Amino acid sequence: MAFVRRPTAKWQLGSRSLLLGPRTLVMGVLNVTPDSFSDGGVFFSTDAALNHAMEMLEAGADILDIGGESTRPGSQGISPEEEQERVLPVIEAVHRERRDAVLSIDTWRASTARAALEAGAEIVNDVSAFQWDEETAQVCAEFHCGVVLMHTRGRPSAWRTQPSLAQREVVALVREGLEQSLQRAVRAGVDRSQVVLDPGYGFGKAMDNNYPLLAHQDDLLGLGRPLLAGISRKSFLGHTLAVRQKRADVPVAERLHATLAGTTAAILAGAHIVRVHDVRPAVEAACIADAILAEV
Repeated sequence: MAFVRRPTAKWQLGSRSLLLGPRTLVMGVLNVTPDSFSDGGVFFSTDAALNHAMEMLEAGADILDIGGESTRPGSQGISPEEEQERVLPVIEAVHRERRDAVLSIDTWRASTARAALEAGAEIVNDVSAFQWDEETAQVCAEFHCGVVLMHTRGRPSAWRTQPSLAQREVVALVREGLEQSLQRAVRAGVDRSQVVLDPGYGFGKAMDNNYPLLAHQDDLLGLGRPLLAGISRKSFLGHTLAVRQKRADVPVAERLHATLAGTTAAILAGAHIVRVHDVRPAVEAACIADAILAEV
């Protein structure tokens, strides 16, 4: 795979749009959860979440992705009411503090998506791509908001027991799944201009299954929509480092350099947006990758 210059596209977010392609946009992760795999409990209070949101914006985040339910492997989920009790005060607080900030709600539930959009979010990031709650597509069509449709293979509770895919199967499986998700969204009334596609690194792809997906991520550009890549701190990075270093595991706190390597590779393979926990290092890595792409 050669480096890939991304096609330019407008991402429609209701009353405004974002231009994707000329430079990489950085989406900062804000988990308002007690149990997320990398930062559970750290930003669980509204004040802590708001402070971190401001820090990420100052560090260069273009979008903040706010989530109230962990999707770590083995997670069982929470009620819609509990999810909304976590995220809505944070969305409202950030929206009051920075009216210009682009906010995304990380949810698959229609009721949470609607409440978040009414509170100031402009993007719905659905890890199930409208599979776990079909009404979410209708909410997104109604609000004309931005949408991220991610490929996932089963639910988090099943990932640890899923059989691994053959390496040659991964890219075709993801492409087919994303194509079906895009068609499902359009049938529900979502305009293609609202949609960004996410390959779903780590979501039902066991460890080394993620590498052929990253190596051939540019194949997904053929679906005609911009790509978002979320590689930050993922388990497959820690696994690879642990094997090389002959360790049982590499903790999340020690995965920054691996994250930057994977994130840079994703940009050079066509990602328009990268979703990260550590914003400033990602902004700097994206700056260099974009400079490379300018010469392709």
